[in-house]
Amino acid sequence: MAFRFCLKPLQPWLNYSSFRASITQVGRFSCSNRVLLTQKTNLLSDALFSRLRFSSQAPKGFERFFPGASKQGPKNAKSEGKSSSQSNKPPGGGTSGGKKPKPWWDSFYEAYQQQIWLAVGLSLGTGYLLMSSGTPTREINWQEFRTNYLEKGDVEKLIVSNKSQVKVYTKNSIIDGQLTFTIGSVENFERNLENVQQEMNIDPAYWVPVTYVKESEWLKELIKLTPTLLIIGALVYFSRRLSAGSKGQGGIFGVGSSTAKLFNKETSVAIRFKDVAGCEEAKLEIMEFVNFLKNPQQYHELGAKIPKGAILSGPPGTGKTLLAKATAGEAQVPFLTVSGSEFLEMFVGVGPARVRDLFGQARKHAPCIIFIDEIDAVGRARGRTGQFGGHDERENTLNQLLVEMDGFSSTTNVVVLAGTNRPDVLDPALLRPGRFDRQIHLSAPDIKGRCSIFKVHLKPIKTNADIEKLSRRMAALTPGFTGADIANVCNEAALIAARHLSPDVQENHFEQAIERVIGGLEKKTQVLQPEEKKTVAYHEAGHAVAGWFLEHADPLLKVSIIPRGRGLGYAQYLPKEQYLLSTEQLLDKMCMTLGGRVSEQIFFNRITTGAQDDLSKVTKSAYSQVVTFGMNEKLGNVSFDLPRDGEPSFDKPYSEATAQLIDEQARELINKAYDITTALLTKHKGDVEKVAQRLLEKEVLNREDMIDLLGPRPFKEKSTYEEFVAGTGGETEDTTLPKGLQGLKDDNSERPAPAGTIPT
Repeated sequence: MAFRFCLKPLQPWLNYSSFRASITQVGRFSCSNRVLLTQKTNLLSDALFSRLRFSSQAPKGFERFFPGASKQGPKNAKSEGKSSSQSNKPPGGGTSGGKKPKPWWDSFYEAYQQQIWLAVGLSLGTGYLLMSSGTPTREINWQEFRTNYLEKGDVEKLIVSNKSQVKVYTKNSIIDGQLTFTIGSVENFERNLENVQQEMNIDPAYWVPVTYVKESEWLKELIKLTPTLLIIGALVYFSRRLSAGSKGQGGIFGVGSSTAKLFNKETSVAIRFKDVAGCEEAKLEIMEFVNFLKNPQQYHELGAKIPKGAILSGPPGTGKTLLAKATAGEAQVPFLTVSGSEFLEMFVGVGPARVRDLFGQARKHAPCIIFIDEIDAVGRARGRTGQFGGHDERENTLNQLLVEMDGFSSTTNVVVLAGTNRPDVLDPALLRPGRFDRQIHLSAPDIKGRCSIFKVHLKPIKTNADIEKLSRRMAALTPGFTGADIANVCNEAALIAARHLSPDVQENHFEQAIERVIGGLEKKTQVLQPEEKKTVAYHEAGHAVAGWFLEHADPLLKVSIIPRGRGLGYAQYLPKEQYLLSTEQLLDKMCMTLGGRVSEQIFFNRITTGAQDDLSKVTKSAYSQVVTFGMNEKLGNVSFDLPRDGEPSFDKPYSEATAQLIDEQARELINKAYDITTALLTKHKGDVEKVAQRLLEKEVLNREDMIDLLGPRPFKEKSTYEEFVAGTGGETEDTTLPKGLQGLKDDNSERPAPAGTIPT
C-alpha cells in the first residue's frame, strides 16, 4: 500500500498499470527486447527514486518520513501543529490520557472468518505466482520438433520427464525458450528418434543425448490433495466446536447453547398481574417469588430462605403460561423462558449442555427468574420406560437439571418456575424440598373467578352493555369453562358481531359464542331426511323431559335439532357447581343421559347410532362409581385408578375375579338407570310427544318454551349469578393482598401496562 501511495505524485510520469503489465510479459519477449526493456526500467526507477529523494515537498501522508519537510513556512508549521493536536485528541472529545483505541489487527485476530479467507487468498495468490513464474514454455508437436530443430542440428539435449513429456534444450534456448512436447510411450519415442538420426547419417557417438528423470510437480499434487485436506480440516474444526458445546459454549452450529428467550426491563412483555384473574391463590404465590427478588432484605432479616422453585400444574387453559408471562412483565429482574422440549435434540450431550448454559446465563443476570414450560417433556420419572436406562438422553438432561438446581454450584437469587399439566409423571427428585419446593395447582375457575376473567377479556371488546352485569351473566352460563375458553368466547362474540355488521357486540352474540364453543358450528347446509329429523327430535325430547322431571338433573336452558359440529342435536344445561356428588345425583345424571336412547325405543321400537356419545358418558360414570369412588356394596370401599383416555393399560392392580365383578356391577348399574328412565318416559310419554312436535316445528326451544309445554319444574333450581354465589362469603373474588405484598400493587399502579394490549 505504501508503494502505491508513493507512486501517486508521479502519475504524470508513469502509468503504473501499463508498467506492471509490461513486466509480466518479460518472458515472452526476445532477448534483445528484454535487454532494451531492462535498460528502460533502470532509467525509470532512477528517475523515480531521485524525485522521491530530492523533492522539496513530501508526499501527502508521509511527512514524518522526510526530516526536511518540517522546515517549512510559518503557515505550514501552524497547520501541522493544529493537525497534530487534533490527531492526538481521542475520539469523543476526551483528553489524550484516555483509553487508547484497539489497533486494527486485534479485531482481525478475533474474527476467525477473516483469517480463513486471508489464508485462502494467500494460497491462491502464491499458487498463481508460482505457476506464472519461471521460464516460459511452448508446446510443440513431433513434426515441428523434427523439422525445425532436430534436422537443423539445433538440439543440444533432451530430457524425458515422467515418461510422458520431453523437454527440448536448444543451442539458442534464450531466444527459443523452453520447448516441450508429449509422447505416448518411451519405446516409440526412442525408435522414431533413432530412425531420424540414422536418416541424417549422424554418427551414433554424436547423437542427441536423452536423459530420463522423474519429477514431482508439487503444486499439482497439492491441488489433488486439497479436497482431502479440506475435509480433514472441517472435521477437526467441527470436533473442536462440538467439544466446546459439551461445556455449554455453543457447540457445533450452536446446538449446545441454550435457546431460552431473555426478557429484561427493555424487552418486558405487556402482561401484568392485573391482567390475570380467576387464580388468586396461585397469583399470590408467584407474587411472593417476585417480592423476594425485589426486596430480599425483608426475608433475610427473619432468617427465611425463599423456595428455589415452584411447579404450576393444572388442566390445559387454566392460565399457567399466562401467569408466567405476567411474572415476566411484572418482575423488574431478568426473566428467561424456555420449553422443556427444546433441551432434547438429535445430538448426544446437547440437553445437559443447554441446561448448563441456561443456568450459566441465569447466574450472570442474577437476581433472575427461569420459566420452563411443559417440563414433563424432560422431567419424567426415570426408569419407567426401561428401554435405555441411564444412557437415555432425556435422563441425562434431567440429571443435569437436578444438579444445577441443588448441587455444589451456587444458584443464589435464581428462582425456577415450571409449568405442566401432568404433574403425576414427574420424577420425585424434582419435587423434593430444595428444588421445586412448591406445587401450585391451577384448577378450573369457579363462578367468581369466571366473572373476574370475563371482566378482563371484556375490556378491549366494544359493547354498550354493562360489563359488570354481562360478566355475571356469562359466568353463570359457562360452568366448567377455563380461562382459555372464556377468552375464546369473547373473541367469538366479537367475530359474530363483525360477521353480522353489528356496530357493537351485544349480549345475544355472547350467547351464540357460548353455543358455538360447547356444541360447535351450526351446519345449516346439512340436509336431514324427514325420518332422521324426526328421530333426532324425539331423541332430544327424551333428554329434555327426563331432565325436567329428575330432581338432581341439571336445569335445561336450550334444546335444538339443528346439526352442529359435534352431533345432530344439541342441548344446553346449567349444571350446579358441586365438588361433592352423591349416588343419587350420579344416578339421576345417568338417567337423563339415557333419555334419548329410551325415547327412541319407546316411540320407534328401534334404536340408532345417535346415542353413542351418551352411552360413552354413562359407561365412564358407572365404572368411576364402581372402581374409583367406592360406591358399590359388593366391591366394597376400594379405589383403583382408571387408565387415561388414549393410554393403553397392560396391567391391572386387581385380580381377574375382581375385574369380572367390576364389569358385572357396572353393567348392573347402567341397567338400573335404563329401567328408571324407561318408567319415567313411559309415564310422561305425552310430554315427550309435545316437546318433539314443537321441536319439529321451531327447531329450537328455550327455557320459556319448556315451561309453556310442561309447566314449571317441580324442583327448586338456581339460574342467576346471585343465586349461585349466595352464602359463599361475598359476590366477588377476594383480591386483597397480604401486607408484605402490598408494595407490589403500588409498583404496578405507577407502571401501567401499554395501551392496546389484549391478554391471551
